[in-house]
Amino acid sequence: MMDFISALPGAISQGLIWGIMAIGVYITYRILDIADLTVDGSFCTGGATFVVLFGAGVNLWLALVAALIAGMLAGMVTGLLHTLCGIPAILAGILTQLGLWSINLAIMGMKANVAINVINQENLEKLLVSLRFVQDVAKGSRSFLRHPIFVVGLFTIAVIAILYWFFGTELGASLRATGANQNMARAQGINTEFNKVLGLMLSNGLVALSGALLAQYQSFADASMGKGAIVIGLAAVIIGQVLLSKVFHNFGLRLLAVSIGAIIYYVVIQAVVSLSGIDTNYLKLISACIVAVFLAIPYWKAHYFSKPVTKGGKVHA
Repeated sequence: MMDFISALPGAISQGLIWGIMAIGVYITYRILDIADLTVDGSFCTGGATFVVLFGAGVNLWLALVAALIAGMLAGMVTGLLHTLCGIPAILAGILTQLGLWSINLAIMGMKANVAINVINQENLEKLLVSLRFVQDVAKGSRSFLRHPIFVVGLFTIAVIAILYWFFGTELGASLRATGANQNMARAQGINTEFNKVLGLMLSNGLVALSGALLAQYQSFADASMGKGAIVIGLAAVIIGQVLLSKVFHNFGLRLLAVSIGAIIYYVVIQAVVSLSGIDTNYLKLISACIVAVFLAIPYWKAHYFSKPVTKGGKVHA
């Protein structure tokens, strides 16, 4: 139990970081109704871009923006493959993800992993203040304002606020209309092909930003750090939907539910590992089982726990 309690802040921090990635998955999976597998590659692209630039002395915020743009470019490639080349979205995502493996290695200098090489004290201080948990040795106290939970929590709130504003604009509303009913949106004069590309760019930009934040948190980028990201993203979306859909009806709150879903996912994973003592080599299997259960809950609720409809005195299942 003590191991779980001590590991809880780290699980919440990682849940918040991956929650931003899950919000990106929500845009394609729920809003655009597109199964995009690019995220497994663009997540690493964001982390690799940030680590290389920040380690070379680039300003922290510029490095984050560069990671965001790199992810958007990856999403644009998937979108163009889908819209201009007629390749199904899921296959277009696989192709982009495959190509990003080599690109990510090239960004990291053909190395499987690269640690953040901070070349000056100013960058070191910025890095610590931004995400790392800092302990004041002289006073023997910890600053909550420097804790990843607080900092990434602010990032999450800012992302949700910006997205809430964007999807309230005419362009954002047209993007939502494209996902809701593509034929009707096209009949209303909406450029659905452009909206698909834009949605994929926006989604993968957020995914890459999440990868950059994770690279800060763990102080390195790895070529396989995005492996299975789509599973975690879908888990967060489904968990948030299953547990909070009846409470959170507002669009902004639905995005928040996705972030909360990611936190719950990581807390559950940490609880299973810490309390059961299961070998961490089985972590992927545990993750798959947890995701499968949450994906099945809506089906179980609809088929086994919903009240039968009565009509004309007869019960209809």
